[in-house]
Amino acid sequence: MHIEHGVHGGRTVVSERGGARIVTTGHGGYVQRSYVTRGGRSYYSRTYVSGGVVRVGVYRGYAWGGRTYFGYYPGYWYHPGFYGWGFRPWGVGVSWGVGAWGWGGAPWWGYYGGWWNPYPVYAAPYYWLTDYMIAENLQAAYAARAEANADAVGADAQASAGGGYGDTQASGSAGVTLTPEVKEAIAQEVKAQLAAQQAQAQTGTSDNSAAAPSNASNQVPPALDPAQRTFVVDSNVTAVANGQECALTAGDVVTRLTDTPDADQMVNASVSASKKGDCASGQTVAVKVDDLQEMYNHFQEQLTNGMAELAKKQGTGGMPAAPDTGTTASDVPPPAPDDTAAKALQDQQAAADQTESQVKQQAAAGGGGS
Repeated sequence: MHIEHGVHGGRTVVSERGGARIVTTGHGGYVQRSYVTRGGRSYYSRTYVSGGVVRVGVYRGYAWGGRTYFGYYPGYWYHPGFYGWGFRPWGVGVSWGVGAWGWGGAPWWGYYGGWWNPYPVYAAPYYWLTDYMIAENLQAAYAARAEANADAVGADAQASAGGGYGDTQASGSAGVTLTPEVKEAIAQEVKAQLAAQQAQAQTGTSDNSAAAPSNASNQVPPALDPAQRTFVVDSNVTAVANGQECALTAGDVVTRLTDTPDADQMVNASVSASKKGDCASGQTVAVKVDDLQEMYNHFQEQLTNGMAELAKKQGTGGMPAAPDTGTTASDVPPPAPDDTAAKALQDQQAAADQTESQVKQQAAAGGGGS
């Protein structure tokens, strides 16, 4: 069992037992198990449990460099025309203010509103999706702060009211932390992923490579793909800068610099944008490949969710109507949720509590000094 505490608080516990990978973070987590093998490729089921909500997804295994990484695999695809609509300009600008988004009055918006400027007018769906995904990540960052330290959130609210991020947004200042250049890099990544998903929808599989099945177990994971450089942080991550640990939180942006992991399975990345108290923007940090892969996975899942929102809202509020928004089931459909996941996560949290208590007792008694 591996237990890691974040720089800003919070705890992640990872264990492998009984053929399952169990990961707990705060009050939730997931249980991952082997699912099916198709064409020489292994797929895994993940059952997430958080706040009493259960959801399940499929992840593909990537065996690379003597390790296995896990990549998000969609449960369905939209029809190809909808993806094409998503990455091409509308031809007319679409205004979609804070009221249309429903952000006004939300605590996270009050605190992080000045982190970035939402586009005043959307020239294409992928720009709308970019703001959707940024907002989702900032909501997650705010929720993580609430879970890790309720008192800190109370202080955040006061800071927001008296000179925090909210003032920057309210004044209309362009001095936001997430610069237009970094935001454009995210938007271009959204656009590229929509184009890739369109190709996947046409073939009915998320693997468009010409590799034979015999090579299927030896393919670089997306986290190390030379074409994949921009990553949006999805949860609290500990990085290392100049030998010192620093934090990255949901919504921060990093650009991977190196493609080959070191002995600790870490690669170098540049911090493109970060919040107060996180790793400083412009720093070069070492980050785990596993963490980058989870950022990619979350990005893919958020993009799927964002497309679902676009499908609901297209043709309303001045947004042009989209072509066929129908869906086609994936070649590897998600399984039923693991009904033992909630208990496995609870048991792991209890075991971690006990382990940490024992370690503290041993330290207090001077144990392990030899």
